[in-house]
Amino acid sequence: MTQTVEIPRDPRAPARARRVVEGLTGRIDPALEPSVKLLVSELVTNGVKYGADGALRLQIQAPRPRQVRVEVVDQGGGFAPRPRARPATEPGGWGFHIVRSLADRWGIEDGASRVWFEIDREAA
Repeated sequence: MTQTVEIPRDPRAPARARRVVEGLTGRIDPALEPSVKLLVSELVTNGVKYGADGALRLQIQAPRPRQVRVEVVDQGGGFAPRPRARPATEPGGWGFHIVRSLADRWGIEDGASRVWFEIDREAA
């Protein structure tokens, strides 16, 4: 199963992206849904904050209920992730830490604002 959705780049984009994940009920393991929703929210929020004008593209692939791959693409020119460089008491800047913590694999495509993550619990 693959689903691709264009999401307008505005403050409601993270909520729209979460609703896309909610629409996958029965296609992904219910135990994965909270993590997928959180990670999608983080990546879409980054796209809204830092991407260029234009819609975001959310692509979700779920070949099996316990395997999910998500890509978020914005119209930005790409970036390199940087470690958080502020005190833990200050808000913001936790997105990639959360992605690293919850995803089995993740990455950024060179030269584009395309961030992806995979959750693979088939072997678990």
